[in-house]
Amino acid sequence: MLKNIPSILSPELLKVLMEMGHGDEIVIADGNFPAASMAQRLIRSDGHGIPEMLEAVLKVFPLDVYVEKPAILMQVVPGDNVETPIWDKYNKIIRAGGEKFDGFDTIERFAFYERAKKAYAVVATSESALYANIILKKGIIVPK
Repeated sequence: MLKNIPSILSPELLKVLMEMGHGDEIVIADGNFPAASMAQRLIRSDGHGIPEMLEAVLKVFPLDVYVEKPAILMQVVPGDNVETPIWDKYNKIIRAGGEKFDGFDTIERFAFYERAKKAYAVVATSESALYANIILKKGIIVPK
């Protein structure tokens, strides 16, 4: 056990987060996302939802301040009558972290899949909310 590390962050996920460099991206995927067929590196986090995973990851993961939108969501497919209240939860979680954050970018479903294939890793959760997938772009830690 380590102090100040959320217990939801597995050793495998911590290793991946440490390996990632500035500009690398990680996908935190919902239960419907085709994670195994998309991931270069797949980290299973079954039994967990994305909000709790996002909150834990952001305790150790800096967002990229050199891009306009370091958090990317999958757009709702036109004609799909789906509400996305989980996005409001994400907004609150990210803003609570105190980093510069000016809202989300959203990209079309298949463009999201293509970007996910290039991501450093995919964390597969059991999140049941639709359109809950999120991509985070890693930033830097500025020395004090």
